[in-house]
Amino acid sequence: MRLCCKPSSEDALVRQDSDTCLVNSEPWSLNSLSLCKCNVKSFVFRNAFLLLTMAAIVLGIGLGFALRAANMTDLQIYYLLFPGDLLLRMLQMMVLPLIISSLITGISSVDKTCSGKMGLYAFSYYATTTFLAVFTGIVLVVLIQPGKSPTPNSVSPGGPSDTMQTVDAFLDLIRDMFPPNLVEACFRRYKTIYSEKETLDVNMTERNNTTPMPGTIDGVNILGLVVFCIAFGLVLAKMGDEAKPLKDFFDCLSKAIMHLIGVFIWYSPVGIFFLVAGQILKLKDVGVVGQQVGMYTLTVTTGLVIHSLFTLPLIYFICARKNPFKFMAGLLEALTTAFGTSSSSVTLPISLNCLENNLRMDKRVTRFMMPIGAVMTMDGTALYEAVAAIFIAQVYNMELNLGQIIIVSITSTVAAIGGSGIPQGGMVTMAMVLSSVGLPLEGISYIITVDWMLDRLRTTANVLGDCFGVGVVQHLSRHELQGPAEEWSVEGEAEKPFD
Repeated sequence: MRLCCKPSSEDALVRQDSDTCLVNSEPWSLNSLSLCKCNVKSFVFRNAFLLLTMAAIVLGIGLGFALRAANMTDLQIYYLLFPGDLLLRMLQMMVLPLIISSLITGISSVDKTCSGKMGLYAFSYYATTTFLAVFTGIVLVVLIQPGKSPTPNSVSPGGPSDTMQTVDAFLDLIRDMFPPNLVEACFRRYKTIYSEKETLDVNMTERNNTTPMPGTIDGVNILGLVVFCIAFGLVLAKMGDEAKPLKDFFDCLSKAIMHLIGVFIWYSPVGIFFLVAGQILKLKDVGVVGQQVGMYTLTVTTGLVIHSLFTLPLIYFICARKNPFKFMAGLLEALTTAFGTSSSSVTLPISLNCLENNLRMDKRVTRFMMPIGAVMTMDGTALYEAVAAIFIAQVYNMELNLGQIIIVSITSTVAAIGGSGIPQGGMVTMAMVLSSVGLPLEGISYIITVDWMLDRLRTTANVLGDCFGVGVVQHLSRHELQGPAEEWSVEGEAEKPFD
């Protein structure tokens, strides 16, 4: 009796398959390992700037705390801050050409894209949401006062702060809108000064009368330059083809400045490293500063949450009479992409896909509004700039009057428009906002440590505001959109970039 039998063909096939799997398992694991390495390498290349900036912040904090034990003199700290001072000077150098070129280019091209009531609705929506975002940020930072501390900061801004009357502050604001000399407006702005004179009244009694007199103060007159650029851009838009050479010049200048900033910005990790280290050395109470930065982060985050989850949905509900949160549910992919990439321009294709495929928005509205919104409207950034400027003023114990707060709100809006598309552009535009009201640029070092996270939150708010704008404008323009749309339908079927 045979105790063993010949293996069947099925057993042989199973054994052969298992052998094959054992043979092929090793190359498969090598391929997966190499694929994992490629993914890590691509992630590092994609996020190199963010990683370098975070490393500079961590190393700068470590160096600052390590050198505090050495009791460095003010002169030594001054020399340590030299690389950081170079970064601040680079940022200042880029502010004027960036704002002038981007504003003139944007305003002069509006006439080509905006048409009829849809353009008017879009402009009204963008202006309203940006104003409400800045207003929300200013109210929160004034009420919460994240920069206030029980002890004064060891760093003094240097410069007297004269108390101005409210009327004179408003009049100075209007005077700055029309500078007599554009070259002088690049480095000086108008400010009312007061002269005390002793006079005799009817009863021959001496009285000190305070008389306002014209004066100037060092600083860029951003408001006057903005008014001129808007007027100049509108004139170029009206001139049509006749103004094409100037339009091309400013468009080329804007692109060149963007490329130049893209080169300079790679130096920022080096400058940030020394700025953070030097700022820690100059502080007396590090715990108070940590509390101030934490409250600042909470203030900005609260403002962005209020604007994103209350203001924008309320505007959409009032205008469109639809559920705004159901609308937001169709934008989850775009919002997560905005948070991950921290760029409205990179998120634009995903936003168009969500609006057109998930929410069934009209392509005539999405292709008209989203490219403009990705460049021209930055609700979250405007809120952030306003909060940051007033926070820095509070840290340095500088009281801003009503006129200066209005200037901060205007320059924050302009900075949000002009700084779009720049990696970590908050540092560049923040220099303009601080210069507009005479705040020290060194205050940027306070907010750098948390800027990388807040940048992602405000980008998400920017994208959400643009998408809500599409829904609002489409509802308000529903009668105009009932006309023929053969051109758009043919174009959509020819391209289909997201199908």
